[in-house]
Parts: sequence; structure tokens; C-alpha cells
Amino acid sequence: MERLPLYSYRILDLTIGWAGAYATRLLADMGAEVIKVEDANNRGPMRSAMFNHVNRNKYGCTLDLAQPRGRELFLRLAALSDVVVEDYRPQVAEELGLCYDALRSARADIILVSLSSHGRTGPERDVVVDGSDIEVLGGLTAISGYVGGGPQRTQTRVAGTSYGEPIAGLAAAGAVALALWHRRRAGEGQHVDVAGWESMVGLIGEYVLGYSMNSRLPQPMGNRHPSMAPHGCYPCAGDDQWVTIAVEDDEQFAAFCRAMGRPELAANPRFADVVSRYRNQGDLDGIVAVRTRGLTPQAATEALRAEGVAAAPVLGAPALFDDPHLRARGFWESVSHPEAGTWDVDGVPWHLNRSPAHIRLPAPRFGEHDDYVLPGLLGLSEDEVRELAAAGIVGERPGPAVHP
Repeated sequence: MERLPLYSYRILDLTIGWAGAYATRLLADMGAEVIKVEDANNRGPMRSAMFNHVNRNKYGCTLDLAQPRGRELFLRLAALSDVVVEDYRPQVAEELGLCYDALRSARADIILVSLSSHGRTGPERDVVVDGSDIEVLGGLTAISGYVGGGPQRTQTRVAGTSYGEPIAGLAAAGAVALALWHRRRAGEGQHVDVAGWESMVGLIGEYVLGYSMNSRLPQPMGNRHPSMAPHGCYPCAGDDQWVTIAVEDDEQFAAFCRAMGRPELAANPRFADVVSRYRNQGDLDGIVAVRTRGLTPQAATEALRAEGVAAAPVLGAPALFDDPHLRARGFWESVSHPEAGTWDVDGVPWHLNRSPAHIRLPAPRFGEHDDYVLPGLLGLSEDEVRELAAAGIVGERPGPAVHP
């Protein structure tokens, strides 16, 4: 088996938010040695599920970057690294003396990726918002909602998650790969400025183009489609069970009617063609819901797919964990953490047949790999490490580290 694609690169992770941590997780999944540098004096609460989710496959060390000695050690570490990823407010990196020019003094071809909501330039460079606000600014909220209603955020009410953070993280991870490729060809590093706002706007490109060309404003449609009907989520037998259905043309509608045991609907003048179905989709949705309520999501899906109609059950966490297809592909992987225990988590969402990636490390405990970084990479003596700990420049050692 070949080594993972990014195995030869070292990345320093100064991120605090979900977007930056997700970006470096993707890079760590592909073999990069990612060292998460945390504030030695600001451990905060116990590790959350989100922290464990986005910081797997990383090493962890502690440094107080507000102290000159901590900054000095970080710059020494940067000289041994390829990339630094940070998501500070623009003025914070400058105040800490960790701007691009400072990093270049440590390593001339260093790559710095700065991830923020508004970017490092422009009149609102110092504005800070979270991922759900990025959805609002980026236009996604304006087109999300139900017919006749106002805009709705896409984040879930239970988890509070939103698209803004992971989309920005994906953009940042891609930017790192591109910057490394450029350095390989041109021999130079660069400062990469990733704005979450701009990353989000890219998701609604068709609507932006429609307005640019035709001054057409999109309207919220809920689960409906601009031309397909029936199209949406329909209730099934059981508590909070649903199936999604999408019918594209007349041939598919005839197949849909056969699968649902209502072949006569295909000849009904109100539903006989695409335009008629779209105009009468309210009535059609009610007819479909009556039929699907008598079926489980799996039964409805199987019946529709057998006739060539696009359909899928709406899966929650329990069904996802038990899904035989995901299990057969090895998507779920078991992770053991010294403090949090053993659990199944989502694996790497791409499969390279010559260099397959897997979860090698759980998220690091606070300062878990200080010994690897300080004595190992920087060559500090035990006495020097103890002095740093006494001065609060590094944190307390948590015990034996986990290594791949």
C-alpha cells in the first residue's frame, strides 16, 4: 500500500472554530501531520463531541502564544512545517506577531491560510460572525423556506449546525492543496485568504446567475422543485418516518403511479403532463401522502426504485449507523479515546484504492503530544520543558500519548 497523499507535509493548526478545524481534519485524513496548537492557559471545558469529531488524526501540543517565549517556540516549529492554518480575527494574528511576514522569516516558503467570515481585506474585515450568519449573508437563507413564508435558516434546531462552517472548511482544505502544488512547481509559499462568506455564495451560483442575466429573484419553495411534481418529502407509516420522491417527466409519472398502485392517475387530466402536475401539485401531494402513509420508508423506496423512480428514505442517526450499504463500504470506523471511550464515527468520504485513508488517531487530549513536539521536534531538554510548564508557557502533561 502506498503512503497517503499528504504524508510528507506538516501543518500547524491554530484554529478555534469548526470551519478551520474541519479543514485541517480533512488534510490529516489524507496523511498530513497536523499539530493542533492550543493555548496552554485556556483549556476550557472538557472535550466536546464536536471537538472529537473535527480533530481526529491530529497531534496536540500547548503553547502560550501571548508570551514572547511561546511565540519564539512557535516560529521555530513553523520553520519545521509546511503550512499554518489560523482562524483568528485579523488584528489578533497581527497582535501576536504571527502574521505572514513573521512566518516567512521562519521559513521563506511557508504557506499561511487565514480563514475568517469576511476575509482579510475590505471594509468589514474585522467583523466576526458564526457559520449560521454566513448562510444569511451568503444568500442561502433568502432562498430557504416554504411557499408563502419568510426566509428560514437551514441549521437544525437540535444540533445548531449549519452549512457555513463546513463549506468554508472545504474551501480552506482545497486551498492548502493548491498552495502546496504551487509551491512544488514554483518553489514559493504564499498567504491564502479564505472568506466563509464568499465560499457560501458559490453554493447558490445558479440563482446569482439568474439574477445577473434576467433580474429574476428566486422564491422559497420548501421541498418543491421549479419544474418537477410530485417532488418532496412524504409521510410514511411509523413515528416521524418519511420518504423523498422526485418525478421528472411523464414516463416517470406513469411508473410512479404503477408503483403506488394508482395507475389511473397517469390519465387524469389534472396530472397528465408536467405542466398540469405542477399547477395541481397541492392536490397531487395530498394523494401521494395518503398512499405513502401506508408504507414504511424502505417499502416505498423499494417499490419506486423498482419502477425507475428516484426515491430515498429520510435517514436519521440510528438508521445511518445501521445502514447496510454504508457498513459494507467500511464508512463507519471505530475510534478509541483514552478518556471518552470507544465509539463509531464517520470515516473518510473518499476512497483511494492505492492509498486508502483511515482514522489513525482519536482527537488529542490537551497537550497530549507536547513531548513529541517540544523535546522531539524542537530538541528541548526535560529541564527546559519543566521551566516552560512552571511559567505557564506549556500545559501540564496528560500522560502517555497515543501514536499511530
